Amino acid sequence: MNRIDRVSAILIHLQSKKIVTAKAIAERFQISLRTVYRDIRTLEAAGIPIGSEAGKGYFLVEGFLLPPVRFTPAEVGALITAGKFLTGIKSKIGI
Repeated sequence: MNRIDRVSAILIHLQSKKIVTAKAIAERFQISLRTVYRDIRTLEAAGIPIGSEAGKGYFLVEGFLLPPVRFTPAEVGALITAGKFLTGIKSKIGI
């Protein structure tokens, strides 16, 4: 499973449970705890409101709902490329 698919699947998994431990995510997706932490940070950087409680796990902040969106792998790649391009342009023009 590639990273985009995995991060999306982690988000869906968080939507389906009240609270999920990093260990449970690691086991479900056969990844290391370190990768779980990176993927959670990726979701947070994308604006997903993820809460956490030490010793309990991760959860989506109450009231957050991500409606289903369907993109093909090519569309996802195009969106990521466009985002990187815009970030590069912003830094060059000083925004």
